[in-house]
Amino acid sequence: MSRIGTRLGDFFALDDGWSRPVPPIGRRDALTGVVVEAIGVTTLELARSAGAFEDVDAPWWVIYLVMSAAAIAVVFRRHYPVATAVYLAAHMFVTGVVMPEVMGQLALQIIYFVGLFSAMAWGRSRRTALLACSAILVFMLCWVAWQFALGSAVQDVMGDDAPEARGFLPAIPAVVLLTFIINVVYFAGAIVGGQVAWRGARQRAALAEQAATIAAQAESLRRRAVVDERLRIARELHDVVGHHVSVIGVQAAGARRVMGRDPAAAGAALGAIEDSSREAVTQMRSLLGTLRDIEAEAEGEPAATTRRTSGPGVADLPELVASRDGGALRTTYDVVEDRPGAAERLPAAVGLSLYRTVQEALANVTRHSTAGTASVTVRVTEAGPAPFAEVEVLDDGRLRTGTSGSGLGLLGIRERVASHRGQCDIGPRATRGYRVRVRLPLASPTHDGTARPSEVARG
Repeated sequence: MSRIGTRLGDFFALDDGWSRPVPPIGRRDALTGVVVEAIGVTTLELARSAGAFEDVDAPWWVIYLVMSAAAIAVVFRRHYPVATAVYLAAHMFVTGVVMPEVMGQLALQIIYFVGLFSAMAWGRSRRTALLACSAILVFMLCWVAWQFALGSAVQDVMGDDAPEARGFLPAIPAVVLLTFIINVVYFAGAIVGGQVAWRGARQRAALAEQAATIAAQAESLRRRAVVDERLRIARELHDVVGHHVSVIGVQAAGARRVMGRDPAAAGAALGAIEDSSREAVTQMRSLLGTLRDIEAEAEGEPAATTRRTSGPGVADLPELVASRDGGALRTTYDVVEDRPGAAERLPAAVGLSLYRTVQEALANVTRHSTAGTASVTVRVTEAGPAPFAEVEVLDDGRLRTGTSGSGLGLLGIRERVASHRGQCDIGPRATRGYRVRVRLPLASPTHDGTARPSEVARG
């Protein structure tokens, strides 16, 4: 019994606090009431013409007034569902006692059914609606039972002479049982049907709420993607400006020292400054163009038809390291591969992250270190269960006094590494100097030649 009670409670959603939105009484409700009134009056007139109301002592206008009193309640079935159901139940009882022939007409039976149905379909509180409808059901069954107890109901159905039994049951028990079944199906059908309608409205509301949530989340993700792209561009811009400005500073200092005694060397330094400044302007324009594309896409406008270049990679590292070689700093570059051409096969995103790491590390050496040498080593391992690409920048200097940075460059390195789920090791060396080491995982090859994501390399 407890299981049945639980299932009934779940079906009728007794613990659900959702309240179905009720529209105001409008033209649709008024039109429904007019149509029901017209159909009811028409069917009553046809029944009266057929002689169905010969035993009714009331005048014809009273019969029509009874129909109108029931039809007008249909207008309020959605706005006041429980009150409408109680009113129509009372209307059914009074009419059935005074004029049972009128109460049994099809139009009124449909109205009573709609009233009970609407109480369950539009009731604000599930408990209140179920309690009211259950009370109506019990009251009506008790009324039918009372009529049978008095014998009037059997007499109305069978007449004065009871026919002989033609089936398994005697005539009177069969009539009683059939009447109870019809009434139970009638009232219970209205209750269950109304609850099914309410559950359908609840499901539609839940789906609409989920759709709104998904749309809001999609908009949030779109904005987050725009913000992430702006942060990426900010890191790129920081790396580009920091690198080229530091190169210009080093070359300018060298040109100033040799300007008087070695004009050729000074001219070469000025040429390097010119090349670095042009490269900086080119990369800044590319980044700002990408930023304009992002702004256009965020505002729903089409982006530029030509997409920006993906940026430098490992192939550009020799030139980058060579641009730092000069003056008091000597730089070296080396590539270690387990397979020939492994560094050239790196994904563009991995190559860009390695390039920006070296760029920021060498810029920090130039600005903040007393180092005389710096080495850059790229290691690429494609074999094994955890292939990786790694870059390591070592120098032999100490922190130069009187210099300080914002820390955004090292933060940018760590964010890049985190986006690849890699490892980052930044800090002073045990002997002397400073080390920046970044290891990024690659896709590991499978036996059939395809690739699968690899776990973060350890050690």
